Amino acid sequence: MYERYKTFINRYISLGAFSWKLFESKLTTIDYPKGSIIHSIGDIAPRLLFINSGIARAYTLDENGKDYTFSIYFNDENAHMTNLFVVDYESFVNQSPSRLEIEVLEDCEMIALKYKDVEFIYNRLKKGERFGRLMNQEAYSYSHHRILDLQSKSAKERFEDFMAHTPYLLDKVPQYQIASLLGITPEHLSRLKKGYQK
Repeated sequence: MYERYKTFINRYISLGAFSWKLFESKLTTIDYPKGSIIHSIGDIAPRLLFINSGIARAYTLDENGKDYTFSIYFNDENAHMTNLFVVDYESFVNQSPSRLEIEVLEDCEMIALKYKDVEFIYNRLKKGERFGRLMNQEAYSYSHHRILDLQSKSAKERFEDFMAHTPYLLDKVPQYQIASLLGITPEHLSRLKKGYQK
């Protein structure tokens, strides 16, 4: 049940049998059907969700109610750590009100770890604390590069990066949501798709 999660963790640290049993004892599995809202703006993120299967999306709203895709969550060989954990991490770490809404785009199975249990693992397992630090570093690095890409790369370059790593998401995620993630209009995305296919 938790094999994908364990495999992911083992990319960063090696947990012995006792440590894994302790970690595993804090995990629960939750199924979310398509269309579910997992987390709402203004809520405090109560748990860290690892996506085992399915697709979800985090977005924020502007003053006019227009939504902007912040992240798309999925689990396959191209998934970055930030795609695997379905959470407003800033809200989770600081236990502060969130600016993100999270919705399920395709039926999802997720593995949940409550905030208090993350703290317990950090305090009880040295490797658990190291794992948390490594994830923080990777999340920061990813966000740093994403912001720079949005500011310095052309729309065409951002689209080509997307196609190089996750082309199948074009068939699974609404076009306007992908366009928003890439910082372009749906019309521009449509033109880029046509040009890419030629």
